[in-house]
Amino acid sequence: MFDTDLAALTTTDLLGAGADYFGVENRAAVRGLEVALEYADRYHPDVCPLRLGPRSGDGGERAVVLGGDGCPPIAVFAIAEFAAVRGVSPGVGGDYIGSALALRSRFPFTWARVLAGQATPWKARLLTKDCMNLSLEAALYVDQRVAHLLDTISPWRLAKIIKAAKMHADPAQARAEADGKDRERGVFVGGTDDKGTKTCVIKAPVAAVNRHEARIAELAEALRILDDKRSLQERRAAAVGIMPDFRFAEELLAQAREHQRANPAPCPAPDPQATPEAPADAAGTPEAALRLVGPPSAADSHLRDSLHDNAAEPDLDDEADRDAPHPSASDLPDPLDIPHPTLEPFDISPRDAEGQPMTEAERRALDTRLAQIKQDAYARPPGLRSGPTRPGKTEIYVHLTDQTLIAAARGGDGPVRAEGIGPLLASQLTELVGHGAYLVKPVIDLNNAISSDAYEASDRIREHVKLIHPVELFPYGTRETSNSIDLDHIEPYDPLGPPGQTNLQNLAPLSRFGHRVKTHAPSWKVRRIDDKTLAWTTPHGFVFHVDPTGTHRISKEAPDG
Repeated sequence: MFDTDLAALTTTDLLGAGADYFGVENRAAVRGLEVALEYADRYHPDVCPLRLGPRSGDGGERAVVLGGDGCPPIAVFAIAEFAAVRGVSPGVGGDYIGSALALRSRFPFTWARVLAGQATPWKARLLTKDCMNLSLEAALYVDQRVAHLLDTISPWRLAKIIKAAKMHADPAQARAEADGKDRERGVFVGGTDDKGTKTCVIKAPVAAVNRHEARIAELAEALRILDDKRSLQERRAAAVGIMPDFRFAEELLAQAREHQRANPAPCPAPDPQATPEAPADAAGTPEAALRLVGPPSAADSHLRDSLHDNAAEPDLDDEADRDAPHPSASDLPDPLDIPHPTLEPFDISPRDAEGQPMTEAERRALDTRLAQIKQDAYARPPGLRSGPTRPGKTEIYVHLTDQTLIAAARGGDGPVRAEGIGPLLASQLTELVGHGAYLVKPVIDLNNAISSDAYEASDRIREHVKLIHPVELFPYGTRETSNSIDLDHIEPYDPLGPPGQTNLQNLAPLSRFGHRVKTHAPSWKVRRIDDKTLAWTTPHGFVFHVDPTGTHRISKEAPDG
């Protein structure tokens, strides 16, 4: 079947072959869910007695319920090996097991259709995730009403039917969710794309959002007045970077007003067909209009999905990770059960027709002018046009190679990696620095051997570990190394042992969950291969090497059982 020369097929046969391959893919997906169920059953507390409860005082093994009310519990450390062998993080592995358990225990009609090949497995998994917070009784109600619709209507229509079914199944829960919308307020920042751009979604009171909208519009207009030829949306994006610097923003607005007074634009004849402009408030800022958001558009869905895809996966034990002898004393919710903020769809206005690409000379001239405006803002005494203090300082770690330095010396460009942002071109660093003063600190030599006799890692050691290992060293871990992540002693710290045990060769950054697995699951074996690589052996003999390039499955040793 898979050896067929597709180029030799007629279009009719080609389409038929595609349908067959999709069928094979779905059958494999069903089998994968069945594997997850069998695996979960083998780690049920009845087979492996555990202390049930949302927390564990010593950080050891415990049972968790994945998938929602009515699903059987599973030993939490078992999730780690399942995820590693599958090639995903523990969070993703736990979500997969949970969806399989939910289908069998909470959505039997849907599960029956999945087994019969009448429902697409990934759509069924989305149903279980959407109904995670429902009681068992309510989930069964939804199951009866939507199981037969999974593969017959579009996901957009299905989502509305599921929402209505949830309201019928549990009106009190629906009312509680509606009343609790204010608790969903917050500022949600997505990951960085390959163009050095982030997405930020703000859910706040209408008045607060309107004030920010008006300020952004005001700064974007000031940039236009000062010969910024970019489109409106590009200027609005630039305004977001200017807003936090109060003095810079005020000086920019003041100089734009002075420029406009000195260079008044001719007033065009009024258009009788034009829509009246929004009234201005006392400060001359147009009032922000409240727009009612309708059903999600394709663009809405794409942006929302992109934001979730790029968002950093939460740690299984989401707390401030610090190096502790035993990562216990945790008062966190169950791992793998940390809710994500629900983002409502919002309109993305089409790109405005105005604006044009700026030449390199025009861009340099604009940057020079903005830098001068910022210098003017801090040169004058604090007063009506300025605030009392400079904006807070930020620190950026930039990693680059000698090839990039050589290219830059020749007038070219090259890739760099900015921590917390990702790959950028060297020329894009100007966006990070902005128009303010900056200080370049000396390059840190990571070959220096530094150590401490104390158990707690010093700030200097932490900084070196973070630079050597940008991501945790647990198999397929996703936690970026930060100043708060756990630093595990690969060889356990011995208070009566030799000096210098807390050193770069004996420390590995781990998320709290990975730290707990290493410390409290003796069937997991960990050893260092070299200065940057750890070898992990799972309870059933699967071996993974983890280094700064990622996780690599090496072999399978003799199983323990």
